[in-house]
Formats: sequence, structure tokens, C-alpha cells
Amino acid sequence: MKRKILIIDDQPDNVFILQDRLHHEGFEVITAYDGQTGIDKAINEQPDLILLDIMMPGISGFEVCEVLNKNKKTKKIPIIMVTALTGSEDIKKGLELGAYDYIKKPFNRVELIARVNSALRFNETQNLLLELEKINTFSATVLTANHKIKQPLTLINLSIAAIRRELTKNEVSKEAINKRIEFLEVAAKEIIEVLEKLSAIKKPRFTDYVNNLKMIDLKIGEQKELND
Repeated sequence: MKRKILIIDDQPDNVFILQDRLHHEGFEVITAYDGQTGIDKAINEQPDLILLDIMMPGISGFEVCEVLNKNKKTKKIPIIMVTALTGSEDIKKGLELGAYDYIKKPFNRVELIARVNSALRFNETQNLLLELEKINTFSATVLTANHKIKQPLTLINLSIAAIRRELTKNEVSKEAINKRIEFLEVAAKEIIEVLEKLSAIKKPRFTDYVNNLKMIDLKIGEQKELND
């Protein structure tokens, strides 16, 4: 599948040059000639990379960069700012607003493609790390739930077995049954508490278990810190 690159630039000549060079390298290219159209296309088209001019009428490249990095649908798309502005303050401002890199006009073809490929590789790595984190979090959640819930489930099974035995007797002891029901209530409460703690976690903190496996820390004192 071809990588999709969005060019946002108000100068048709610049767009043509970039588009021609990117097409030559096998990229799919979409274009926008003003900031707002660029924002809309970034949201709707979900490109793999954005080449963004800074000096545009209406919404500047700085403003476009800021909007895209605040939008959850586009904040992970790397942005390379393409500009004739070479001042350190301009570069600093763009990077602070979320740009991944800068290319100065007039740009060299080799440098352009190198920076584009670098940004795409970086984004691939970030996405891979994010998926890996999700997998690790899921595994730790399953392990934690299994570890924390096993004991109360055992108590539930034992209590049910005891109630069944009691019911087979000629004289059933209500006291014995009520005691086992209390055990069931305690075990059910423990399970609910574990599930509530797991569902309340926004940013999990892991603790070592065994064989390089991780569990999620459910300590109440630390949980408040995680949710703050």
C-alpha cells in the first residue's frame, strides 16, 4: 500500500514540485492550498505524513500545526514544516507546536526524501510501541484479574459446596447456611472491587510478578496518584 502524504501550501508551484518528487518516489499525494482545507483533509484523509508550509494567508502553518496536534484524530500524524523562514525562533515555535521536522526552502530533493522517510519510520516505530504497550497492558490486566480474583472464586466454590452438603442433611442448619452466604457476599465484594479498580485505571503502573511477567498495581494509595 502506498504511503499517503498531504501537502498544504498556498503556492501552486511549490505544490507541483513537491508532488512531482513524491510521486516519483512512489508516494500517494493529496493537496490543499489553504490552511482550513488542509485541516479538513488531514482529518478526513488520515495521511501518513503532512508537508506544511508556514507562510499562508488566513490560517498560517503554525496555526494549522497547532490545530492538528490538538485534534485526537490527527495528533499522531507527523508534520514536516516546509518554509523559507530560517530563524531559530521560527524553528523553535514550529517544534513546540508539534512539528516533527523542518525543511528549508529551496529544498534539496535528496534531503526532502530522506526527511520524509525518517518521519515515516519514526511514526511506524511510535505506532509499533503503542501497539506493544496495549498488548502488555492487556496481558497484565488478565494476569492481575486472574491473580486477584482466584482466591475469592475459590471461596465461592467452597461455600457453594458446603451449602449443597448442608441441604442434603435431615436437619438443615440455617446458621451454617447464613455463614456460607456471608462468605459468598465477601467474595463477591472482593471481585467487584478488583474489577472497579481495573476499570478506573487511566495510566497503569506495573509491578513485577514472576518469570518476567508484569501485574498492574492496584494499591489504593497509588491508584489515586494514577488518576490525578
